[in-house]
Amino acid sequence: MATGGVLQRVSGGLARVTGSRARGCGQLVFWSRRGFATSNSRNREDSWFKSLFVRKVDPRKDAHSNLLTKNEESNLYKIQFHNVKPECLDAYNKLCEDVLPSIHADKYYPCELVGTWNTWYGEQDQAVHLWRYRGGYPALTEVMNKLKQNKEFTEYRKARGEMLLSRRNQLLLEFSFWNEPVPREGPNIYELRSYQLRPGTMIEWGNYWARAIGYRQHDREAVGGFFSQIGNLYMVHHLWAYKDLQSREDTRNKAWQHEGWDEVVYYTVPLIQHMDSRIMIPTKASPLK
Repeated sequence: MATGGVLQRVSGGLARVTGSRARGCGQLVFWSRRGFATSNSRNREDSWFKSLFVRKVDPRKDAHSNLLTKNEESNLYKIQFHNVKPECLDAYNKLCEDVLPSIHADKYYPCELVGTWNTWYGEQDQAVHLWRYRGGYPALTEVMNKLKQNKEFTEYRKARGEMLLSRRNQLLLEFSFWNEPVPREGPNIYELRSYQLRPGTMIEWGNYWARAIGYRQHDREAVGGFFSQIGNLYMVHHLWAYKDLQSREDTRNKAWQHEGWDEVVYYTVPLIQHMDSRIMIPTKASPLK
């Protein structure tokens, strides 16, 4: 889906949100019957006037996932967070290196290992894996059923379980205006920035970032952008690649030199309930080096 399509399709919902916000900022409201009636009258006139130009999104026909994803593709992503016993991290990485690449390379399984990392800064002794399923939920189900019959994978899961403290995962879709993650040469460090949005704000987030991503592609730092479908909902993940921590700082500072970036930050920060950043190092098995 082209960026313009996203902006056009979501602009209806945003016009109502930003319009409401603009009327409420910096005003002192004196409550009286006359003032209340006048305010209601003006609001009705304003709503009627906007209805002439704004396309209302019918939630029964326009799911957020359909508005924000690449409809011509049906990629589904799974991100896994494994908290490993500190004394087992090296053995865990070796186990993953022996098993995961073989699944990635085998065409019998309609899935691809996008990347696998250890967290450097953030949650310690943590492994993060990102998988892509071409074909959506049917491909995910097919892979799961086939892996149940894979003796090597069954043994891998058993050995892995003895090394873990906890694990969790999410199923994700990719934003239409982000690049699809592809293998890249290293060495790089990767930053996974995760945002827990306020419910009901995903469309607004997508509208702003459909423009903002253009400010963050000059150094090829943008790797992928995703939002959750199963797991923690209204969760957004942005994946970035940098040569090192200094280049990360320089690249992020350069974004402020682009006109419009400050506006994106100003309007998207209020949409966030919680945010988190991980700096990650790719393992030997990762296609993203």
